[in-house]
Amino acid sequence: MEQEIEQVTEIYNLITTYLVTYSFQILGAIIIMSIGVFIARKTGNFVFDIAEKRGLDITLSRFFASFTKIAIITSALVISLPKLGIQITPFIAAIGALSLGAGLAIQGLLSNYGAGLSIILTRPFVVGDTIRVQGIWGVVKEVTLAYTVLTNEDDEKITIPNRHIIGEIIHNSQEDTVLELSVGIEYCSDTNKARQAIREALSRVDGLSRQRPVQVGVESFGDSSINIGIRCWVATKRFHELRFTCNQVLFDALQSEQIAIPFPQREVRLLQ
Repeated sequence: MEQEIEQVTEIYNLITTYLVTYSFQILGAIIIMSIGVFIARKTGNFVFDIAEKRGLDITLSRFFASFTKIAIITSALVISLPKLGIQITPFIAAIGALSLGAGLAIQGLLSNYGAGLSIILTRPFVVGDTIRVQGIWGVVKEVTLAYTVLTNEDDEKITIPNRHIIGEIIHNSQEDTVLELSVGIEYCSDTNKARQAIREALSRVDGLSRQRPVQVGVESFGDSSINIGIRCWVATKRFHELRFTCNQVLFDALQSEQIAIPFPQREVRLLQ
């Protein structure tokens, strides 16, 4: 019991001595860190506002603002540690050694961060664009250093690690996606009349891009029909909704013009 009391007393004396010796340094360190955090927050917000006014992408603006905050807080921490009697030189050396070991252990995570930095700086796509990569497509909702988040018409959240994006072929169609449709008409039908009816009907569909004209033409010659191909650009967030609408509009337009959509036919000859 006496030994435990002596240990507690010794610890108490050490703490008291440290506080008496470094009281002003501790107060100074707290003040420096408080000022550093305050300046970091204000400077980060200032950088973000400047980037927004210059028309930079939201992801790039956030990156610059976050980088500025981290740099200022790190500088304040480096200044504060010596005030507490902590030498930062061995600390930096230890961090370097740990970073080397950690780097080998988390190569995948680091490659994601490296790829994310490349995406933010080169900007192959921005928030709001429609991209297609490795068979996955959707509207870019967020770009971080580690991953990119896509969303689609079903409000699914698709998270793609950035290392699976960099080095791959990326299709970027901005906010729209191409919609390809096909409908067959009888061989005796007037193709020009059918194309005109389809084009006029689709021009009245709300949600189709007005900047990119609808393309309508003879796609192929089938066994029972002339296949008319249609290509139009629709809002990605309404892709399937507009696909269903356009199919109905096509059917109604051909019906109103009395252009028949033939059934599959096969001619059979009986030889004597």
